[in-house]
Amino acid sequence: MRLVAALLFGAGPVGAQTAPSLGAAQSFAVVGGSAVTNTGPTIVTGDLGLSPGSAVTGFPPGVVAGIVHVSDAPAASAQSAITTAYNSLAGQSCTQDLTGQDLGGKNLTPGVYCFSSAAQLTGALTLNAQGAAGGVFIFKIGSSLTTASGSSVILAGNASPCNVFWQVGSSATVGTSTSFVGNILALTSITLNTSSNLTGRALARNGAVTLDTNSITAPCTTGVPARSCPTQ
Repeated sequence: MRLVAALLFGAGPVGAQTAPSLGAAQSFAVVGGSAVTNTGPTIVTGDLGLSPGSAVTGFPPGVVAGIVHVSDAPAASAQSAITTAYNSLAGQSCTQDLTGQDLGGKNLTPGVYCFSSAAQLTGALTLNAQGAAGGVFIFKIGSSLTTASGSSVILAGNASPCNVFWQVGSSATVGTSTSFVGNILALTSITLNTSSNLTGRALARNGAVTLDTNSITAPCTTGVPARSCPTQ
């Protein structure tokens, strides 16, 4: 029986994980709930939105290569879509429980990876789609997500940043000079510390998005400017 299971399922976790639709939030690289603040020459490639708050500061010196929506209908629609996607992620079944384990040094295949409390990344995390461009990686985190300085998320085996999702039960903090990948959907706030880069989205439902000399590029957008869905 064990041999049959191994032949059928391989060594990695098996699941029916599904990438949620981002809907009206698809064109956004950054969305905040209470505020969006920036320090330094941050570049946001994609739209920037804020709802229901009204305080967007630090642009310039930051640059948005897209449209800025503050307390308007598109921003409100984006927040509604983020809530729907967040709940979709939260409702998916875990294929592996990683509670208490550091993500650094792991080589993961597509699946739903769960943390009942906080999650930490120290060093490099490799996401390997094993040749399947549609492979979906979902991280369900009960409380906070934190990365140490200089950490990274590496894509391999045709993995795409479009299909990486981080559902964070409180706040996410991306450490200094971290190279991060994926769509971060946080219940509270998101902070990108100095010189950290994000290929994905920073989508905060209730709190602030805080930026400091970052590069944020939203993949697979339908807004202006349009971008393709890269793979590695």
